[in-house]
Amino acid sequence: MTSANSVSGSSLNGHLQLRCENRADGTPYISRQSFCAPIHIGKALMVDGHLLLNIANPTAGFFDGDRVTTDVTVASGARLILSSPAAARVYQTRSGRPAANCQHFHLEDHASLEWIPEPFIPHAGASYVQTTQIHLQPSSSLLFFEWLAPGRVAAGEIFAYQNLRWELDLSVAGRLIARERYDLRPDNHSLEALRCRFPAAHYLSVYAAGKMTRQWPAEALEALTSDDVILGHGPLQGGVHVIRALCRDSLTTRRLFVALRQWIYVSVGESPPNLGRL
Repeated sequence: MTSANSVSGSSLNGHLQLRCENRADGTPYISRQSFCAPIHIGKALMVDGHLLLNIANPTAGFFDGDRVTTDVTVASGARLILSSPAAARVYQTRSGRPAANCQHFHLEDHASLEWIPEPFIPHAGASYVQTTQIHLQPSSSLLFFEWLAPGRVAAGEIFAYQNLRWELDLSVAGRLIARERYDLRPDNHSLEALRCRFPAAHYLSVYAAGKMTRQWPAEALEALTSDDVILGHGPLQGGVHVIRALCRDSLTTRRLFVALRQWIYVSVGESPPNLGRL
């Protein structure tokens, strides 16, 4: 169902709540959903044994004071892919308040989730806070991508945002495995690592767990490093692996995105589900 918008002044307070379960015959379906602007979801489709759901922002993007809360549960044995067909954007803050995006993902036993967004593009003067919590079970499978662009490069906005606050916690069976905290501001040293090799670097992050790491393609991943890509990867506790990459530009990042997804799926004897846009 879709609930009414919650608007305060010029800001939106939206949400997305999803639960994916299996029917008696093993087919995954959305058993519960609720959403409101600035979030909209498309019709779910079956793709290669996975349920594919596209998530879109029908507005121009995030503005100051906007807040979105996402809560996704994948029940035991279900296989869900969440995809965003368009880039996420956050615009210049007019009031000084940040836009906020709070994400929670819960995977039950033998559940599988792929989170595969288009790039996040911060405009000049933007202020944004994103918090992500991922809760896995030892038998859960995860492939979780994040793509952070430096800004609207074609418009000359390269690392011109006001600040980005990025937080992520990933746990397995209640045990904290990974914790990220980024506070990126162009007026201090926090962007040095992003700027060290490429003047307009795109940042790509991947977490993989469960089935997606059983035959980790280490040599193939290392071969992806080039003059346009700096890539590192490694194992964490709880059967989790992480990949980090800096790319020269958006086209390089997209090619790497496709290659990473291909290698990870192929390494476990599967073909990547066809999303059409990659």
